[in-house]
Amino acid sequence: MSRESTRSLGAVSWLYFFVADVQTGLGPFIAAYLAANAWKPHAVGFLLTFQGLVAVALQTPAGAIIDSTHKKRLLVGTALGVLAAGALLLCVRSGSVAVYCAAFLIGLAGPFLAPALAAITLGVARDSEFDRQFARNQGFNSAGNVGSALLVGLIGYALGYRYVFAASIVFCIPALVALSRIAPENIDYARARGSSSSRSDAAESLSRLLQDRVLVFFLACVFLFHLSNAAMLPQLGEFLSQGKTRAAAPFMSACIIVTQLVIAGTAVLAGRVAHSRGRRPLLLLGFGVLPIRGMLYTVTQIPALLIAIQVLDGVANCIFVVVSILLVKDRTEGSGRFNLAAGALATVQGIGAALSNALGGLLIQKWGFNASFAGLAAVGACAAILLWAKVPETLRGDSHSQPQVEALPLAAPAAEQP
Repeated sequence: MSRESTRSLGAVSWLYFFVADVQTGLGPFIAAYLAANAWKPHAVGFLLTFQGLVAVALQTPAGAIIDSTHKKRLLVGTALGVLAAGALLLCVRSGSVAVYCAAFLIGLAGPFLAPALAAITLGVARDSEFDRQFARNQGFNSAGNVGSALLVGLIGYALGYRYVFAASIVFCIPALVALSRIAPENIDYARARGSSSSRSDAAESLSRLLQDRVLVFFLACVFLFHLSNAAMLPQLGEFLSQGKTRAAAPFMSACIIVTQLVIAGTAVLAGRVAHSRGRRPLLLLGFGVLPIRGMLYTVTQIPALLIAIQVLDGVANCIFVVVSILLVKDRTEGSGRFNLAAGALATVQGIGAALSNALGGLLIQKWGFNASFAGLAAVGACAAILLWAKVPETLRGDSHSQPQVEALPLAAPAAEQP
């Protein structure tokens, strides 16, 4: 790899770091902010569901757009600008119209950021280096989450939640600087979409994508995983906010920090293990700890213990964010539709997350926080069982006893390739 490509990959890692800074203040803190402003749990759930549905509607089209364009850096810069606009709305208004408009903007930007960053990584890194580089990026992303959670927690405690959203705007500046240091000539745009040629057929690829039973079952597992997982941390923030409005921001920061420290400390290791030992064992571990985490929330109300349980959140999310993209890469290798498949992954993830917030809010409203955590844990157990039963190892050339399944060729036959 050339020195220039190495420099660009370093800039990509720092971009992951600063994008995490931007997004941290626009994530779980929104739920705590609304709870502190007298929003009911079901209203918070529906607001987060609306934001999730906006993202869901755009995830797969965003993946197709990222596959087809060479202006991936422009997409990332525009998405950062849209996030800043959403944060600005939250800074100046707390009424339902302004909050829903902000949620729309945040939901609009999200579908382009993660897939575009993964595509840029794939376009700059050699195929043999992608697993490790993508895991390294996630380590930087989690380190950014830790740093920003510490900072915005202190800001929220001392000045109020509006200043948390102002911090997200400020973080856009170093993110744009890092983006500018990625040299466009270092991005192989065919490789960035998982192809060795410039030819593509989106409709044919999507149809063939849906014929890949392993990938379809994995997407079903992802849906259930996020139906279980997405509402847990916002609900924990709401729970910790009850009667302790001023202390809610530090509590949320502590939860985020524990999770992200685990991810930052283990992401590179997860990438190495996934590269050498396979995807399936790690995925089974990550999916398996999710229902345990949900049930543990029901047995204690001590904030320190609830925060400590976030170690399991870190394990589950580290494995998911690193290994799920590697599995998608395995299944779409050579097809030219890596980003389309990643968009489909993000779509089912978004659907699950959106419905999770609505489901969790309704369960809290009807039966309380413990019933909600237990119900979400049961969904997580279903996800783990389906993964164990239907998703085999996808890493090629491995020596596991689990039979390996070849990726379905999504691209045109080799004779038609230029």
